[in-house]
Amino acid sequence: MSKEKEIKTNAMRILDRNKIPYDVHTYECEEFHDGVSIADLLGQPYESSFKTLVTIGKSKNYYVFVLPIAEELDLKKAAKQVNEKSVEMIHVKDIFAITGYVRGGCTPIGMKKQFGTVVHESAKKHDKIIISGGRIGSQIELHPDDLIKVVNGRYADIIV
Repeated sequence: MSKEKEIKTNAMRILDRNKIPYDVHTYECEEFHDGVSIADLLGQPYESSFKTLVTIGKSKNYYVFVLPIAEELDLKKAAKQVNEKSVEMIHVKDIFAITGYVRGGCTPIGMKKQFGTVVHESAKKHDKIIISGGRIGSQIELHPDDLIKVVNGRYADIIV
């Protein structure tokens, strides 16, 4: 338990405050590695491991999309889900300024502002999904409906 206290991130504190159960997974990592590499390292299934992508719409509003790590975001489907003409990925250099998280540690929970969040519908098939814990080397495993609740998100088909 004391080890868990040492690594509490903003996302974990928000889950605690909302009384949402979750598990923490940690791994040694100094720099960004993609989700597939991390899942391979930890022996986790790709289907229940999710990445967080941040986009900007034509309206200049930001949107967050959470999808399986081995899948690709369909920008047209994503735009339609958030009622935008189009969305594009934000630049890597802007991730921290927009979200408060670094690349590889970006989680949909507890960003600087609450952006519209869409989780790929495949998450519903799992008892638990794995997302970034809010810093490199940390993951959160939780029920997908709890994620939807805490980020005020919804499910949709957003992949290619």
